[in-house]
Amino acid sequence: MDNTSGVGVLDKAALVLSALESGPATLAGLVGATGLARPTAHRLAVALEHHRMVARDMQGRFILGPRLAELAAAAGEDRLLATAGPVLTHLRDVTGESAQLYRRQGDMRICVAAAERLSGLRDTVPVGSTLPMKAGSAAQVLMAWEEPERLHRGLQGARFTATALSGVRRRGWAQSIGEREPGVASVSAPVRGPSNRVVAAVSVSGPIERLTRHPGRMHAQAVIDAAARLTDALRRSN
Repeated sequence: MDNTSGVGVLDKAALVLSALESGPATLAGLVGATGLARPTAHRLAVALEHHRMVARDMQGRFILGPRLAELAAAAGEDRLLATAGPVLTHLRDVTGESAQLYRRQGDMRICVAAAERLSGLRDTVPVGSTLPMKAGSAAQVLMAWEEPERLHRGLQGARFTATALSGVRRRGWAQSIGEREPGVASVSAPVRGPSNRVVAAVSVSGPIERLTRHPGRMHAQAVIDAAARLTDALRRSN
């Protein structure tokens, strides 16, 4: 079977990515594996690095980049959304609070699914809402396991600190009290894809009067359980 598409630069970029599938490679290793001229292999690897499809390890060797994991996670989004409805409804019923599912998109997070509290005072976040990555427990969860450079960049201007995110990683969940919006508290936990990368955050949110100033004590376990159900669904689909 002919593996060329007729679009030369894409075919060569695909050769570079395929060569890195088996592990880290020096420039000389890439040249040997792809058969490309040294300047061409270097130019393509650096260009792919710019788009985060290629990265470098501690020894400076080329490796597959984080953008590929993000694209793979997005490919599993249909399965995530198909499972999210009943999981969020159950989470809402167990906690009595509105439940949401967020995914990161660049410097923002998007509510991709929700189950609203049926009556009384509630924190309504409509599906499709775009919120900043600088505040809120879901933002903390989506940020906490990022690669160091992106984490450092994301913390600039954030309402939470690196120390807070260290606590999130240790506990496995995050809480916020009036961080995104005055009077609102929330609890979030990570949903992981087949590669164990965090691909989404499950949250419950509501007024501080009900969730108190320690919302994690009330709802962390329920949120963790919901996130685990979604994680299992994504892993079964792989």
